Amino acid sequence: MTTQGLALFDTPIGRCGISWSARGITGVEFPGADAEQTRLALARRFPDAHSEEPPAFVQSAIAAIVALLEGADDDLTAVPLDPDHIPPFNQRVYDVTRAIPPGHTLTYGEVAAAIGEPGAARAVGRALGENPYPILIPCHRVLAAGGKMGGFSGTGGIATKRRVLAIESRAKLDELPLFGSRPEGA
Repeated sequence: MTTQGLALFDTPIGRCGISWSARGITGVEFPGADAEQTRLALARRFPDAHSEEPPAFVQSAIAAIVALLEGADDDLTAVPLDPDHIPPFNQRVYDVTRAIPPGHTLTYGEVAAAIGEPGAARAVGRALGENPYPILIPCHRVLAAGGKMGGFSGTGGIATKRRVLAIESRAKLDELPLFGSRPEGA
C-alpha cells in the first residue's frame, strides 16, 4: 500500500482527515483538538502521504461521510477501501462491521460469531480498536455485551461514539436509547 494523499474536511463533529492510495481510502481520522492535531495524527500513520486536492472518488467519500454525520441514512459500503495493510482476522471483522446499517448495533460477541469465531469477542474489540477507517468501517456500531458502550479508540472516546450513534439514530443525546436495536435477522 502506498498512501498518496491526505486532506482535512469539515463535518458536524469537527474537522476530520482522510488518506488514500490509487486503490481506495487508506485511513480516516476523527477530529483532534484542532485541525493541525488531526492532520498530524493522519500524517503519523501515513508519513509518505502529502496534503493535496482529493481525487473524485475521495471527494465522493468525503461527501458521503459528511452526509451521514448530518443525519442522512447514507450507505458508505460503496466507498472503495485499500485493505493491503489489514491483517486477515481484522478484515473479516471489518467486513461484518461494515454491513451493520446506520441506527443499528451488534455486540463484540455477535461480530465474533458472525465471522465464525465464537468466543473471540476480545479479539474483535482489539481489531476494532485498530480500525483505520472509522465511519467507513462503523466500529461505533459495535457495543459490549448487554448494549453497554464498551471502548472507542477514536478521538473523544465514548463521547464521540455516543454522539455518532445519536446522529445516526436521529435522537438527541439525552434521549439516546439503550442501544438494544439489532438489524432484522441479526
